[in-house]
Amino acid sequence: MLRHKLIHPEINAILARAGHHSTILIADGNYPALNKRGPNADLISLNLMPGVVTCNQVLEAILSAVPVEAVQTMQTETEGPYALDGDPPVWDDYRQTIKNADLDIELQPTEKWEFYNAVETADHVLTVQTADQQRYANILLTIGVRMD
Repeated sequence: MLRHKLIHPEINAILARAGHHSTILIADGNYPALNKRGPNADLISLNLMPGVVTCNQVLEAILSAVPVEAVQTMQTETEGPYALDGDPPVWDDYRQTIKNADLDIELQPTEKWEFYNAVETADHVLTVQTADQQRYANILLTIGVRMD
């Protein structure tokens, strides 16, 4: 019986094979998950219906299962139809979830096309596609080192 929050068997199997510097994308419902991923990445779709499940729920589960050393977000646009004034509300949720996991990690906003490039590397092992409807909810985790 697993002791952490993450109980999805396929996600657990992928994380068990991953190591230091491997990356995990938690994608919102608008992310092009099929074609914007690394050559070694598995795609798990958890998009049951709009809003179920959310990126933050997946983040909480994954943080309970593996050490994470870096967290990148897709930087907001400042012009055009998708522009936001300031950080998207979901980033505060991420900060709280990271704090609740006893991690001292800052979000690293990354320009949209650089974010896609970071995802499309050979280190990318997993995309968890959610049905999160919040803008700029995509989050890229870098696995750290187990210290215990």
